[in-house]
Amino acid sequence: MTLPQTFRIKSFGCQMNAYDGERMAELLGADGMRSAGDGEDADLVVLNTCHIREKAAEKAYSDVGRLRREDGSKPLIALAGCVAQAEGEEARARSKMIDMVVGPQAYHRLPQMIAEAAAGRASVDTDMPAAAKFDFLPARRRSGVSAFLSVQEGCDKFCTYCVVPYTRGAEISRPFADIVREAEELVAGGAREITLLGQNVNAWESDGRDLAALIRHLADFAELERIRYTTSHPVNMGEGLITAHAAVDKLMPYLHLPVQSGSDPILRAMNRTHTVDSYLRTIERVRAVRPDIAISGDFIVGFPGETDEDFERTLNIVDAVRYAAAFSFKYSPRPGTPAATMEDQVPQPVMDQRLARLQARLAEHSTAFNRGTVGKTTRILIDRRGRKPGQMIGKSPWLQSVVVETAAPIGSMLNVKITGAGPNSLFGAPLVRAEAA
Repeated sequence: MTLPQTFRIKSFGCQMNAYDGERMAELLGADGMRSAGDGEDADLVVLNTCHIREKAAEKAYSDVGRLRREDGSKPLIALAGCVAQAEGEEARARSKMIDMVVGPQAYHRLPQMIAEAAAGRASVDTDMPAAAKFDFLPARRRSGVSAFLSVQEGCDKFCTYCVVPYTRGAEISRPFADIVREAEELVAGGAREITLLGQNVNAWESDGRDLAALIRHLADFAELERIRYTTSHPVNMGEGLITAHAAVDKLMPYLHLPVQSGSDPILRAMNRTHTVDSYLRTIERVRAVRPDIAISGDFIVGFPGETDEDFERTLNIVDAVRYAAAFSFKYSPRPGTPAATMEDQVPQPVMDQRLARLQARLAEHSTAFNRGTVGKTTRILIDRRGRKPGQMIGKSPWLQSVVVETAAPIGSMLNVKITGAGPNSLFGAPLVRAEAA
């Protein structure tokens, strides 16, 4: 088989997977391949999988099966990401269509694995030396106006429901100098907003610096307009990081801080290490320094042992925090995690009912937050075209999509007045001429 000339990468799941997908694309591009166009059969397809939900592996194998073409042929197929890490050699045993299995800390070896697969030698690499991966990735040449930058990977928290410590490995922080160099490359490539990524991004540290120090350093980049970070753990929200939300103008007023449950007994069973009270006090401290901050969170309903009273406490914390946005899920048992074998598993119909109630309550607060911005003036970053001619869409400081009628190009910063709010987006009117990108 000849070496592939074109590729397509399909990433599922979290923002870290999206970042990994971008980096794999850059790696393959540096190796002389090009991304396949719309409607074009790719010579290589990389399925960059997520393992956070139940039946993730089954979905991955179903996706593999759909890659067989009508004439019976298929592209080279690489199973990447967290399902690949969890399945390892078993993936090749379950589907002979898979040519490569590569975990999230080993994808820097893709060019070598592709050459081996083209020569008829399937390979599996699920080693986990995360720091080494970045040493082999190419420089960032181009980027969108908003870019992800991975600063921390892995997790040492071992929440009882979560597979991340097993699929992403131990918690590691990338060196300060490496992050700064990649940020410089992203800004030179056109990024005006950078989101710092990590499974526990606020646990990042390097050479005596913490995340707050990193943010302050990046804020000195003249052409960088905005900085964000995700995902944070409540126990790592130190005073320096909280203070940065008041002191660093480029740090956007948005904080994703998952709580998962409003019940202390459930939090203990989850091994979350924070309490409802400590979480609420952290939110109070953040709002004290940045009153306009938008808070988002994550919730799991139906965790083993969750009672009606536990669930009502979750609704209580939703009302107390008034989340601008949130992600909510039914508990999904993951093989190999302690929670999967716990007693008192909650019946599916109960989980369905609780999730519906929770999402309705979250939607109330999200809608109220959006409506509360109507009449305000703010600055948005134009990042894509709208559905209608003459429409452009930009992100507000609070991560809302704002639809405006303007000729401002993508990458422009535009001052707008918010004129309306829908359930999923805002509407704005330009106030002044856009600042060119």
